[in-house]
Amino acid sequence: MDEARLRKLQQSFGIIGESDKIKEIIETIDQVAATVITILVVGESGTGKELIADAIHRHSLRKHQTFIKVNCGAIPAGILESELFGHVKGSFTGAIDDRKGYFETANNGTIFLDEIGEMPLETQVKLLRVLELGEFLPVGGSKSRKVDVRIVAVTNKDLSEEIEKGNFRKDLYYRLKTITIYIPPLRQHSEDIPLLIDKFALDFANRNNIPFKGFSPSAIHLLESYTWPGNIRELKNFVESMIVLEKGEVITSSMVARRLNIEKRAPSINLPVKITKSVDQAERELILQQILMMRRDINEIKEAITGNLNVVSLESPAARHELQRYINPLSEQHTMDEEVRFEASEEYIVNPNLLGKVSLEEVERDLIENTLKKFNNRKRQTANALKISERTLYRKINEYGL
Repeated sequence: MDEARLRKLQQSFGIIGESDKIKEIIETIDQVAATVITILVVGESGTGKELIADAIHRHSLRKHQTFIKVNCGAIPAGILESELFGHVKGSFTGAIDDRKGYFETANNGTIFLDEIGEMPLETQVKLLRVLELGEFLPVGGSKSRKVDVRIVAVTNKDLSEEIEKGNFRKDLYYRLKTITIYIPPLRQHSEDIPLLIDKFALDFANRNNIPFKGFSPSAIHLLESYTWPGNIRELKNFVESMIVLEKGEVITSSMVARRLNIEKRAPSINLPVKITKSVDQAERELILQQILMMRRDINEIKEAITGNLNVVSLESPAARHELQRYINPLSEQHTMDEEVRFEASEEYIVNPNLLGKVSLEEVERDLIENTLKKFNNRKRQTANALKISERTLYRKINEYGL
C-alpha cells in the first residue's frame, strides 16, 4: 500500500502510530472492513481494541446500521443470555413483556462483544448457533428467530489457554478466529510513543484550556524506555496528569522519573546519547525544544521590556537579545546559570554544546507558522497566543511569505 493511501486511512480510522505493527493493523482493517466476516481482536488491556472495532464498523457496508457494544464481563452471567438474545413474557420472574435482545436490535448491523473470554459456556453455545445458522432462541421462547449481524469479538485473554482450562469452547474459538487482529502492547512499538504523547497532550490541554509547553527530548526518551503495563490507556492518563500537576512548565525527565517512581541515569553531558532516531528526527526535536523554551519566557520578556503594556514587539533589541539566549546556547557563557537552562542531568539526544547556531528568524518563522496552523489561520487568536499585535503578525506573515 502506498504511503499516501496509508496515511489517509490512518487519519480516517483515528489510529496513531508509524511503526510497522500499526501499519499492518491499518492494512488489515482496510482489507476486512467491507466484508461480513467475523473478526477477533486480541490484545492486552489498554491497547485500544475498541478503537479497532469502531474503525471496522465505520468503514464497513453496515456503517449506517446499528452498532451495539456489549461488555460480556460487566453483565452478570445470570442475565447475559437474556440481554443478548431477549426473552418472552413469563419466561422468568419479572418478565412482564417480550423483550428484544442486543442481537435482534443490531439486526443488519454490527455487534461488538467486548471481553468475550468472560462469556459463560452456556451462552457460548447460543452464540455459536448465531454464527453458524444466523438464528437464536430467546430465553423462554420456542421459536427461533433469524438475524443478520456481523460480530466483532474482543478479548485480552489467551483463548487457547482458556480452552485448556475448560472455560471456552473450542468450536466457538475456531469460528471466531476466522480473521484475528493482534494489537501489540505499547512496549512492542515504543517508537509510536512521541506521536501518542503529542495527541493526548494537545487534546487534553486544548479541551481544558491548560497551558502546555511540551516534554523535553530526554523526558520523551525516558517515556519510550518505560514498559507501560497499562499500555496506551496508562500513557494517556499519565500525560494528562503531568499536564495538570506541572501546569505551565516544560516537563523534564526528572519530573517523569519522579512520577513513575523510576531512577534516571544521568549520562555524561559531554557525549551524545545513543538513540534509535534519525538525525533529522533528532534535529527536529531539538528545534522544537528551543521554540518551546522561547515561548515559555515570552511573557516575562514582555513584562521586562514593556511593563504593563499589552503588546510587545518581537523586534525590539532587548527582546531579541533575550530570545537569542535560548536560540544560541553558545552566545553567552553564563547561560547554564540562568533560570531557564538545560539541566545538567538531562538525558540529551545530542549534547547542547554540539548544536551550533540557529537563527532567530528561523525559529520565529516556525513559531508563527505552527501557531497559525494550531488556530486554523485565525489571526486574532494567533496574535493573542504569541502576545503580539495583529499588525505585527500580518507584517511577519508577509515578511516570511506564510
